[in-house]
Amino acid sequence: MRVALLTEGARPHARRGAGGWCERLAEGLPEHGFELYLLTGPEAGRAPGTAQRPSSVWRGTHELAPWGRRPGGRAPGAVRRRRYAGAYEQLVRALLLPVERAGFGPGLYRLAALAREDGALPAFLASAHARRLLERTWRLPGADTSARQPLVCDVLVAADLLEQCLRPLSAPWYGTGPGGLGAADLCHVVGGGPAALPALVARQLHGVPFVVTEHGLHLREQYLGYREAPYRWPVRALLLSFFRALTGETYRQAAILTPGSAHDQQWQRHCGADPARTRVVHEGTPVVDRPAAGPEPAAPTLVWAGTLEPGRDPELALHALARVRAELPGARLVVYGEEAVPGYRAHCAAVAERLGVAPAVDFAGRSGSLPGAWESGTVAVFSGLSQRSPRLLADAMLSGRAVVSTDVGVAREVVGPTGLLVPARDPRALAGACLALLRDEERRARLGLAGRLRAQERFAVEPVIGAFREIYLELVSQYPAFPGGGGGGEGGPGPRPFARPAEYWLAEGPRGGGDDTPREGTADPDGVREPAGRRRAELAEAL
Repeated sequence: MRVALLTEGARPHARRGAGGWCERLAEGLPEHGFELYLLTGPEAGRAPGTAQRPSSVWRGTHELAPWGRRPGGRAPGAVRRRRYAGAYEQLVRALLLPVERAGFGPGLYRLAALAREDGALPAFLASAHARRLLERTWRLPGADTSARQPLVCDVLVAADLLEQCLRPLSAPWYGTGPGGLGAADLCHVVGGGPAALPALVARQLHGVPFVVTEHGLHLREQYLGYREAPYRWPVRALLLSFFRALTGETYRQAAILTPGSAHDQQWQRHCGADPARTRVVHEGTPVVDRPAAGPEPAAPTLVWAGTLEPGRDPELALHALARVRAELPGARLVVYGEEAVPGYRAHCAAVAERLGVAPAVDFAGRSGSLPGAWESGTVAVFSGLSQRSPRLLADAMLSGRAVVSTDVGVAREVVGPTGLLVPARDPRALAGACLALLRDEERRARLGLAGRLRAQERFAVEPVIGAFREIYLELVSQYPAFPGGGGGGEGGPGPRPFARPAEYWLAEGPRGGGDDTPREGTADPDGVREPAGRRRAELAEAL
């Protein structure tokens, strides 16, 4: 089948991308044909558009630059401008007026239909007419402005940001021709957010189902990122309202949601996801087969890795070290990571000096490799106030070192019974857990081996590939098929369930032909071409 993989390559606030996960998925499912649709900025020296990536796993690659300079194009005429204004006003009112939240989806799809007709959506969104409409709606009684009135500069900034967020609606990807999402059997959105806009439009126009995979929730990242965004509160409130409405619409329309952890699954349910359409698929990593860490260091050493920021709470590890050294004077702490908050490393060094453990603390900066970081310690320590992603925990477990972590986020789900969990912001409990492991070599080895086996079982690539193979086949069996890419949208012929015969999927290779029409016959061993009708009758009789 043809799978359209939609993801983001870059964002101004949250770093995401196709990365290796998408390529591993395509390589693990060679029986399907994958096309990559990437939202990213233009590469240096090359204009944005459609380009072929060097990787051979993609049947084609299509790129769109949603961030940066607006693409050229003529503004719509007076009649078309009124239609654009009506759809845009419906969408903006849904973002700003709580009583009209239900208008977000209809307004979004109306804008997409208009953009597909003339491609003038970016020009309209950047026009003075759209800015006046936004300002008028923003100043209505009851509008959500986060307790501050928008200024003229806020209107200009918000209009520009909304144009960038809605730019995927005008992408040249909608249709049933080559490279069109209407010719795909299903869409797979990786990361959520604006990358889901093309899938929503394809679902509306052509009935193409889509799957959403989130390794770390996009909406949660936006809430965290916009805390430090250089915008006033009215702009932040408007943009967060957009992402909140987009997330809700995506969760409602998605055929299946595949969060990367049960912790993310709970967040998705809180945002309106249907539990019956939600399945946890852990993010596989190809390093599960790497060798375990070598011999332990001579001195009892705690190793801490992560970003130096208050949310990771390295100060808790420093306070715990002070308690550990009261009973094990030779204990040390190695801290790997770069500071995310200016001056925070110096603050942590001052805390270590005040606690009297500065000579036993090594701020090693960024580690050249995580396996080397874990090998330099006896016990791996995680002291964060939140643990949103299982990646770092799983990497520490794969090293074979025993793990002590605060019981937050995904820690309990990832570590399970193979490590020690302690309450957050409790230096006495963290120190007690570290002492228990530093004093018991046999227990460290047992927990380290159990953690490594648990991580290898849960985060191997093969279970991930198998899960999505089943999901793809399940969706194809439940949703109508569209021969030749034709769909039931826009007044076309109605969908016919199971319109493609079973032998179509056997005769059509994942890379071969590039044609989406069933073959009328195949050659038997004697070179005689057998009619497709006879094969279908024999197949039906056999079944």
